[in-house]
Amino acid sequence: MGLFTLAEARAELARLRPVLGELIRLRADAAELAASLRPGGPDTELGGLPEWKAAQARLDDLMAAVQATGAELKGFAPLLVDFPASLEGEDVLLCWLEGDAGLSWYHRVDLGFAGRRPIPG
Repeated sequence: MGLFTLAEARAELARLRPVLGELIRLRADAAELAASLRPGGPDTELGGLPEWKAAQARLDDLMAAVQATGAELKGFAPLLVDFPASLEGEDVLLCWLEGDAGLSWYHRVDLGFAGRRPIPG
């Protein structure tokens, strides 16, 4: 897939919000179910092994849906989504981290998350 403009990336993030919200919820449910399956683990009303397997399968589907947009799912806990773009003639990744209100950060491709900066303007 090609590069996103800033406007396209922001629009795609808006479209992905329900998917990302479901990922966050299912991630928590899967963690709770996994804990309950360990010997002596706490009880949960979420179910057991079948529900854990179903949650894992749905998480895989949701992650694939994110990747199919051309965005890159770089982190799972917390969620980190990068949108390949060009900013002022330089290849960058527009970067959304779980908890960010919108898409307002970027980093150079070669620097990764440590080089994260606010999008100018």
